[in-house]
Amino acid sequence: GADSRTLPSEDHLFTMTLEEALDIYSRPKERRRGVAKPPIKELGVDPTTEKPLIIKDGRFGMYVTDGETNATLRRGDTAEGMTLERGLELLAGRRAWEAENGPSPKKARKKAAAKPKKGDTAPTLTKNVVKKAGAKKAAKKAASGKAKKKAE
Repeated sequence: GADSRTLPSEDHLFTMTLEEALDIYSRPKERRRGVAKPPIKELGVDPTTEKPLIIKDGRFGMYVTDGETNATLRRGDTAEGMTLERGLELLAGRRAWEAENGPSPKKARKKAAAKPKKGDTAPTLTKNVVKKAGAKKAAKKAASGKAKKKAE
């Protein structure tokens, strides 16, 4: 079938027994994503949403979040110097931007190309070919005097 698992090394493929293979298949697939990092700092509770504001370190740097909206820390901001008021200001700016522009688009996964069914033929592309006119031959000139004499 299409079910597969990752082995520790290529060499393990040649030394593995049936019992080891069945044991590997019995375990759930391992995900590539790591465990979420713990928050760097807790700023307090947002008075409007009643959600806790926390600072996290993500793939693209530190950000403040209330669990729903994320706002990146600016260049001058540090986790140690961040206050609840500044965190609320960053989140308010992000919410205003999202209200104006819509939420950030999520990257869509690419779908596999649909396979043609049996009996269906793939449409063929036809190319319109423009035929060029052939080169015109020059009109025959009247035979010169010497050629006339030879012909006679």
